[in-house]
Amino acid sequence: MMKLTLSILLASCAMTALPVMASESGADLAKKNNCMNCHGVDKKIVGPAFKDIAKKYKGNAEAVALLSKKVKDGGSGVWGPIPMSPNKAVSDADIKVMVEYVLALN
Repeated sequence: MMKLTLSILLASCAMTALPVMASESGADLAKKNNCMNCHGVDKKIVGPAFKDIAKKYKGNAEAVALLSKKVKDGGSGVWGPIPMSPNKAVSDADIKVMVEYVLALN
C-alpha cells in the first residue's frame, strides 16, 4: 500500500513539473487574428511578406519589442503608404508569439 501511495505521489509531482506549452503557434495566431488577410509568408499582399519583415529586422536586438508595439498600435510609412490597423484586442503574449514566429522565418 505504501508503494502505491508513493507512486501516485511521485506521478502527480512529475505531472505538475511539466512545462506549460503555448496552446497556439505563431502561425496559428496569425491566421486567427486575421494577419494573413494582409500579409503572406512569402509574398506581399497589402502589407509586406513575413519573410521580408524577418530579413529587414535580422540582427536587430530590439526587433521583438519594436514590432510588437507596431502590431499593437498600428503604423505606417515603413513599408509604404497603406497603414496597418492597430490590434488592441490581441494580448501582448499572443503578439509576442506572432512576432517571434515572423522573425524566425529568416
